[in-house]
Amino acid sequence: MSEGANREVHPAVFVLDKRGHPLDLCHPARARRLLAAGRAVVHRHTPFVIRLKDRSAADCVVNGVVIGIDPGSKHTGLAVFTDHDGSRAGRYAIQLDHRGALIRDRLASRAALRRGRRSRNLRYRTPRFLNRTKPKGWLAPSLRHRVDTTMSQVVRLTRWAPVRAVQVERVSFDTCALSAGKSLEGAEYQQGTLAGYEVREYLLATWGRTCAYCGASGVPLNLDHLHPRSRGGSDRISNLTLACIRCNQAKNATPVEVFLKDRPALLAKILKQAKAPLRDAAAVNATRWALWRALEATGLSVHTASGGRTKWNRSRTGAAKSHTLDALHVGHLENVTAWPSKVLVVKATGRGTYARTRPDRYGFPRLRLPRTKQVKGFTTGDLVRATVPTGKKAGVHTGRVAVRSTGSFNITTRHGTVQGISHRHVHLLQRADGYGYTTHPETRHHATFPPPPEGGGLHAGGIR
Repeated sequence: MSEGANREVHPAVFVLDKRGHPLDLCHPARARRLLAAGRAVVHRHTPFVIRLKDRSAADCVVNGVVIGIDPGSKHTGLAVFTDHDGSRAGRYAIQLDHRGALIRDRLASRAALRRGRRSRNLRYRTPRFLNRTKPKGWLAPSLRHRVDTTMSQVVRLTRWAPVRAVQVERVSFDTCALSAGKSLEGAEYQQGTLAGYEVREYLLATWGRTCAYCGASGVPLNLDHLHPRSRGGSDRISNLTLACIRCNQAKNATPVEVFLKDRPALLAKILKQAKAPLRDAAAVNATRWALWRALEATGLSVHTASGGRTKWNRSRTGAAKSHTLDALHVGHLENVTAWPSKVLVVKATGRGTYARTRPDRYGFPRLRLPRTKQVKGFTTGDLVRATVPTGKKAGVHTGRVAVRSTGSFNITTRHGTVQGISHRHVHLLQRADGYGYTTHPETRHHATFPPPPEGGGLHAGGIR
């Protein structure tokens, strides 16, 4: 498919019938006409959902949509698209930002505090750390969070759109395809159109799409062996890196220790990174089956694919690398005709804390929080719009609110935090649901590097 055939479109609007059943998505212009004519009302602000007042699902022909999911450790991409005989048109895009790292750090801090109390003999109850059992399929809270938040967004989308199937990337990197001489499906990974794509995607993610020797980005990158094959080096992942054409030719068949003998700091960094554990990849691999089982439990038709297939699809359509575009290219497809120009960024923020105090630097409480969370009808985390007529803060501010018992609120917008907004100027748009919402444009630049030749394997110029 030629690059010019792809086009960016406005994100569609979710539509419900008069009984709250999902209908096919519509264009924003049509939604504005329905609202202006009084035929629809706003059902939800973000994502924007309207509800028709004079139409039911029985009166409409509903074609349905498909959800594409690209799971990640820090971010997960979700795309809502229509699929007609392999031709996809993206209608809505969501980037879900997880907070698994924050949960892990807080659990580690809690464990350290508890160990401190035990060592100081301050425990007031019998220790329970030797009589606990974990159920089958147990996941750490930081990992379970990734599954739960992804499923939360999928369930919400099924309430607002007529979802008929789910395409999910179950494995980021096909480990069998990474090891020479092993395959999952016969000779497909060795000689078919996907050959080499698992290795390439893995290396691009590991080395940040930059040259390991000079740090150049946005240029064609070659696959380079740290220990040359002519000197006995292997094709194992730990012996592969990325290099621009100039550095690759300068290094040639020289071992990396000799090539970088005048730059010991860079040499140590490269050797460390080549063998560094991929914590993020481990988190995705640990949760992939739990996510798949949760999706199967919804009763939807669930189809799985690998990250190598996604990359191969993007190379054919000329799409850029992003979480939401990866979600749009998951699975088997013929072409992609359009994708949304804007992405809704959904950040997991939580619903607050049970703590009623704030400690100082020594751990002693310095202030107490009120028991009542609602002030003047607002709760911290609500989506609001403040229209301030005069003063230094004059203007319209839309974002999440942080309430104060004095009635002077703080509003966090996409441009920063505005402090000291009176509750009299604040209008509620949407109740807090544990997520923060912003939008940003979809990645506009297309893939710079053309795909390698059909069936390309591991060789000096094999990665682009």
